[in-house]
Amino acid sequence: MAEIKDPENTILIELEGGTVTVELLPDIAPEHCARMKELARAGAYDGVVFHRVIDGFMAQTGDVKHGAKGGDLRRAGTGGSDLPNLKAEFSKIPHDRGTIGAARAASPDSANSQFFINFSDNHFLNGQYTVYGRVIDGMAHVDAITRGEPPANPDHMVSVKVAADA
Repeated sequence: MAEIKDPENTILIELEGGTVTVELLPDIAPEHCARMKELARAGAYDGVVFHRVIDGFMAQTGDVKHGAKGGDLRRAGTGGSDLPNLKAEFSKIPHDRGTIGAARAASPDSANSQFFINFSDNHFLNGQYTVYGRVIDGMAHVDAITRGEPPANPDHMVSVKVAADA
């Protein structure tokens, strides 16, 4: 278990295989961190599938509109939340293995609820996608997520909580 230094800025993503602990970076991307905590506290991420998982690249999830149980999983990856999109919060933090990036459409200011976890160092994404967290424990559980675009039987986030509330 990783030591949780700031429970208010730590996210616990429960996968079927175990817990992934994510340290948020509110000093780097305050709006993206606030959005993830808001959606986690609302239970919006619970049951949402990993709809795009590319070996050696990343695992993408967070489509709270289409990616949850009862949603249209064929459309997973095309939606967000009912909240407004976020402006990009680019930084010098590289897209290293285990970092959390904000998924978006073509516009840099179109991130909403979707995010991805980098399987490897993906520095070609630097300066193009907002980094707002990093996995500090449980990366082996991320590595075990079923691959596919979309996976035939996608893994999902059982629950997503702010550590301060757990």
